[in-house]
Amino acid sequence: TTSPNTCKSVKNCLKKKNRECLKTFKYHGLCSMVYLILACQLLVTTAIVAIFTFVQPVKSFVRNNSAVYWASYAVYFITHIVLVCCKGPRRKFPWNMILLGLFTLSLSYMTGTISSYYDTKAVFLALGITAVVCIAVTVFCFQTKVDFTKCQGLFCVLGIVVFVTGIITAIVLSFKYIFWLHMLYAAIGAIVFTLFLAYHTQLLIGNRKHSISPEEYVFAALSIYVDIIQIFLFLLQIIGASTK
Repeated sequence: TTSPNTCKSVKNCLKKKNRECLKTFKYHGLCSMVYLILACQLLVTTAIVAIFTFVQPVKSFVRNNSAVYWASYAVYFITHIVLVCCKGPRRKFPWNMILLGLFTLSLSYMTGTISSYYDTKAVFLALGITAVVCIAVTVFCFQTKVDFTKCQGLFCVLGIVVFVTGIITAIVLSFKYIFWLHMLYAAIGAIVFTLFLAYHTQLLIGNRKHSISPEEYVFAALSIYVDIIQIFLFLLQIIGASTK
């Protein structure tokens, strides 16, 4: 005969397994949605970068009209602040997708404008290396037992380091161009945002110390997208300088 305690233990185990299964399915759905949104964002950005790099009239226009760049920067800044700081618009459909669309278009325009100042070979080499890095980091995050989500304090420090280094570099380079300082800043930025990509990917995957809520699919897509764009821009600075 089976004791009541044994039956209760079996029921508890089944409930626990069901909860784990539901959680797994939920995060699988979240990953699918986020990577679908991310694919659309990257497709738009790649298309704009290609047009701004290959089509000479467009290339000339974006170079000669800096006002449009600064207007896109204003849209980027406002939409970024709203999506990061305001839970309501970030979670409410369709406003979250509208804001994300505006954010993607503005950042894509900025990325395309910056790319137009570089050699075509450097742009596509940077795109290729960025793609390889992102795929490698994503595969690593899915396979490894290393938990980057435990290191939130470290990532906060790394963000401050990049910010402060960027300000110092901008001030120094405004007076005199120092090649090694520019390359050092670009290398630090590329490494730090690669680590941020690993961190945000593991937040999305789940089954770690910290994970992102399934309601925050827009925030997850935004975070990974920004990481990828920053990696591309920092690599472009390094490759562009070395090909001159």
